[in-house]
Order: sequence, then C-alpha cells, then structure tokens
Amino acid sequence: MSPLAALGIVGLVLGAGALLGRRNAPDRSHPGIRHWYRGLDKPGYTPPDAAFGAVWPVLETGLAVGGYRLLRRPSSPRRNAAVGLWLANSAMIGGWTELFFRRRRLGASAAASGAMVASGAALAATAAKVDRPAAALTLPFVAWLGFATLLAERIRRDNPAS
Repeated sequence: MSPLAALGIVGLVLGAGALLGRRNAPDRSHPGIRHWYRGLDKPGYTPPDAAFGAVWPVLETGLAVGGYRLLRRPSSPRRNAAVGLWLANSAMIGGWTELFFRRRRLGASAAASGAMVASGAALAATAAKVDRPAAALTLPFVAWLGFATLLAERIRRDNPAS
C-alpha cells in the first residue's frame, strides 16, 4: 500500500475514533456526562481526569504508527489479520466510551474492556509475526487496558445502582 493511502486510512480511523470519543467526553461541553461521572464511587487508584487526557493520545499515536506500519507491509494472510485486529481495536476504543459514558452501562463496559485486553493481546501477537515494531507499539495499549479493566470492574461493583 502506498504511504499516502496508508496515511489516509490511519487518518480516517483516528478521526472517527476522535469524533466518537469527543461525543462522549466527561468534560464541560457535556455537563450531564460530567456530572454523572463525577458522582460515581471510584477507587482510590483512579487516575486524575487529566491523566486520561494525557495517556490516551499517546496510546492512540502508538496504535496509529503501528497501524501505518502494518498497512505498509506486503499483503498476506498474517498482515491482513493484523490489520483487521488493528481496525477492531481502534473501533472498540470509541465503542467503549459510548457504553460507559453515554449509555452508562457499567457491566457491559467492564466486559468490553476485558474483551479489548484479549483483542489487544491478539493484535500484539499477530503483528509480531509481521512487523515487530508495530507489535511493540501495541504493548502500552494492552497494559493500559489491563489497568482500565480492573478500574472499570471496580467502578461497576461499587456503583450497582448506576
């Protein structure tokens, strides 16, 4: 795939994810979501809101660079599987924000987070057979998802009425 085509695909994927994430952000532009999120009982190990805003762009940049690298590799069944997992993981990020923040489905979002850990690990393992740097770029994403899954499950457990 040409560099320009790969860059275009990465841009579309990132743009779609950013729009969905922005639609569900618990910030001043979404007072209902912000009020609900602030009212949740969260564990002491919950990072400050600013940490989420700092971490996710780094993780998504790593995924974007990894996706670009995968798209630039010659087409093969392994490469295509890795690209498919990259697309799925990119889509799941936005889907999780929709479940958690907009729909307030704490159980479903905790389950989705766990599924994302498995899917992210599958992406890393599959990408490693095609492009090791692309695989390495997914590892911080998988690690963060592991932490996020623990956090999401604890929030679900501590907020049964939500």
